[in-house]
Amino acid sequence: MRKRTKIRLALSVLIFFTFSNLVAQKWYTRTGKITFFSSAPLEDIKATNKTVTAVIEIKTGLLQFSVLMRGFEFQKALMQEHFNENYVESHKYPKATFSGSIANNTVIHYDTKGIYPIEVSGMLMLHGVTQPVKASGNIIVKEDGIQLVSELWISLEDYEIDIPTVVANKIAKKVKVNVDCLLNNPLN
Repeated sequence: MRKRTKIRLALSVLIFFTFSNLVAQKWYTRTGKITFFSSAPLEDIKATNKTVTAVIEIKTGLLQFSVLMRGFEFQKALMQEHFNENYVESHKYPKATFSGSIANNTVIHYDTKGIYPIEVSGMLMLHGVTQPVKASGNIIVKEDGIQLVSELWISLEDYEIDIPTVVANKIAKKVKVNVDCLLNNPLN
């Protein structure tokens, strides 16, 4: 009998320490990924940034993202140069940020693996302009962290990003943005 009690106690302690990281109040990453895609009749444009900083406070559902604009990588160097110099003017506006919250945070069981649909709303600051945004997505609770996945569309005009008429056919007026961040660093 005593041997079984010791085994149960050891298993309980092991389970506690295994899942104690998952109940940390804040999780973050500095290696999140954001991609954007612009489809226009003459050319598709895609860029990826793999140095996104993201933080979630699981008790409240507060989210924050920060991305350096120069961190976006394009297939063509000239596209990257035009993006930074002519469109987002990264020398004047070096980063974009999002600060918001998960509307349905109370239904997410951060201590139980699974996929949880979410609705997020907050303020996106891009090119020196701040606008309210809403997006749907998923939180995926995994053994190695909390993954945030979402897709949203932004209008370049809303952020005062001017497209010269010479290249207006090459750049879409709305851009699809995908967020995929695995927050695997707990902050206690």
